[in-house]
Amino acid sequence: MHIEDGVVASEVEGVRWVKARSSQGDGNCVELARLDSGVAIRNSRFPSSGALLYTPEEVQHFIGAAKRGEFDHLIG
Repeated sequence: MHIEDGVVASEVEGVRWVKARSSQGDGNCVELARLDSGVAIRNSRFPSSGALLYTPEEVQHFIGAAKRGEFDHLIG
């Protein structure tokens, strides 16, 4: 299956969507799914909305930057 950015997330078949264990079930989190070509990310409040696709390298860089606190100013 060829998948592009903005694909309706519910149409991505055969993937397991995961979210952070720290999510309290209030719907305010993102969900990620591993694909053959990378990682899909969607808004948990709108699971049937569009998903954005990223390469494994892009996700690795983002997670590394988040761990270093580079985005803390966006939520504080």
